Amino acid sequence: MAKKKPLVVVTRRLPEVIETRMCELFDTRLNVSDRPATHEELVEAVRTADVLVPTITDRIDSGLIGQAGDQLKLIANFGNGVDHIDVASALRRSITVTNTPGVLTEDTADLTMGLILAVARRIVEGARTIPDGSWGGWSPTWMLGHRITGKRLGIVGMGRIGQALARRASAFGLSIHYHNRRRLPAEIEDQLEATYWESLDQMLARIDILSIHCPHTPATYHLLSARRLKQLRPHAIIVNTARGEIVDENALIRMLEADEISGAGLDVFEHEPAVSPKLVKLAKAGKVTLLPHMGSATNEGRVDMGEKVIINIKTFMDGHRPPDRVLPSML
Repeated sequence: MAKKKPLVVVTRRLPEVIETRMCELFDTRLNVSDRPATHEELVEAVRTADVLVPTITDRIDSGLIGQAGDQLKLIANFGNGVDHIDVASALRRSITVTNTPGVLTEDTADLTMGLILAVARRIVEGARTIPDGSWGGWSPTWMLGHRITGKRLGIVGMGRIGQALARRASAFGLSIHYHNRRRLPAEIEDQLEATYWESLDQMLARIDILSIHCPHTPATYHLLSARRLKQLRPHAIIVNTARGEIVDENALIRMLEADEISGAGLDVFEHEPAVSPKLVKLAKAGKVTLLPHMGSATNEGRVDMGEKVIINIKTFMDGHRPPDRVLPSML
């Protein structure tokens, strides 16, 4: 007799090739509307599913996990970050949590480098002048940005994405500085020609560009506080493609409004998907470049993420430890 397929509930639409493969392997319930699942729908999912496949838009907190049925044994997150999942609560219920590390590294680093260039060279602001008819022709003093070659880039969080950005930034002639909870091995520092700063405050006071790549945890909430943001020099720019909660968004807005910082490029927001009207106003004024959380948004990256989800589910259901299991000590 054929083994019963596990019921896998997927909360958002995934690439078609991934959905097709999941339907072949598992008893898969898809979200055909692709709208974020309501709390009631998530409750129904955890009460009935053997495996839940959530995304960053789903809040899998202790209250929700407490309502899970005994059959729910795996939360296979579609994405690397798991700050929307109460991993400790899941483990207390003997529910394994997995993620999809590594596959979005290059895509996110590409977008980060693009944001650095966009802010420094006012690319988005300039691009708007042609369709809106405000460009009156070339002028020696019009739409002047800043050269990035020779500037100092400070990276907060020197994991996979931080290191990938460092390689790209070096090619543009930026010197690399970083702050990390653990110093990199000397051979990696040498390869990246990176300078380590044990003190985040001291690094912030010396860099021209700040890029954030640490995970969002209780320890990194508002890591870039109002006090720390004040350490940046007035010509500095800040780019965040990690998590919005790492930066005190209101403090950043106040600094942008007061011209205490040159500009910002944000792919993530503190209260996502809500975006502060003040940030939107600043974007219209050309002081900040805003993107809709698209750091990993490539066809290749999303398919790779889906394949990791499938491998994690299949490995777990075959009775083995999934390759991308998340533990609280890793966060």
